[in-house]
Amino acid sequence: MPAEPHHKPLERLPRVVVTRHLMPQVEERMEQLFETQLNSDDTPFPAQRLAEAVRDCDVLVPTVTDRIDTALIEQAGPDLRLIASFGAGVDHIDMAAAQARGIMVTNTPGVFTDDTADIAMELIIGIPRRVREGVSMVRRGEWTGWAPTALLGGKLAGKVLGIVGMGRIGQAVAHRARAFGLEIAYHNRKRLPEAVERMFAARHVATLDGLLAEADILTLHCPANEQSRHMLDARAFGLMKNGACLINTARGELVDQEAMIAALQSGKLAGAGLDVYPSEPDVDPRLLDIPNVMTLPHIGSATREGREESGHRVIANIRAWADGHRPPDQVLPDRS
Repeated sequence: MPAEPHHKPLERLPRVVVTRHLMPQVEERMEQLFETQLNSDDTPFPAQRLAEAVRDCDVLVPTVTDRIDTALIEQAGPDLRLIASFGAGVDHIDMAAAQARGIMVTNTPGVFTDDTADIAMELIIGIPRRVREGVSMVRRGEWTGWAPTALLGGKLAGKVLGIVGMGRIGQAVAHRARAFGLEIAYHNRKRLPEAVERMFAARHVATLDGLLAEADILTLHCPANEQSRHMLDARAFGLMKNGACLINTARGELVDQEAMIAALQSGKLAGAGLDVYPSEPDVDPRLLDIPNVMTLPHIGSATREGREESGHRVIANIRAWADGHRPPDQVLPDRS
């Protein structure tokens, strides 16, 4: 039997505005199915263009580069009923404001789990082994050959990997890290079932402070919100081991950047691997001057396969909504 309609079906093609350039196969399919306005030059929408879009569409397809805040949602026209976001995170969308206006929000969870975990592992390996410093040395023509005490890093086996946020990506990182002999400790808002902990040989730490105190490498995999903003501040860095490493492939807002830079410059942190920043695409030039900081351009999800799959998930969500059914990836209010 067909599922019961979630709302009244749309009796015409939905008018869809896409804020960034997506994979060609995805855009082609969107144009076949919907009345679609694409962003062929991939220039991020300024505030005025976003406002124009929400006033005159049924569906907005934003990405993490778009700020869908209360002020923007208040400018939405009466036809905007779905924000079909491209990507897993929804911290760029004011969920309460959307709900108040009766606007449904969908995302594409799980698509980029392995891709982001792979990049995190690259940094987890690369920072203790000082890969960025070695690459820079060779490129500058300063490498004079192998030496017994040159560019010494730290081995991974036996070290404690502290995972903050043990959701899909955190678990995928734990799965990979076990193969390198890392001891897995984690802090989560809700403790995982014992069977899941056994599967990853992961040990729960009840408080973030406790995890900070024992992690040799700390990796962040939690969402950004008011509670988690600047969760790593000067006090938190003070609790960490001398010579610990920080990995952030989640959101730049999780870290107080000034405090992180001070910890790196003082040697409190031995290094940092960063794929995200608080004011993207701006990267603080002081980070570029610190030898053992790997600065990636937010490429955790940047695989052809993942970006195409995410686009097709967006299409599936729009089609379900337009047919009057609940989209498979509807984001529900957090009632915990």
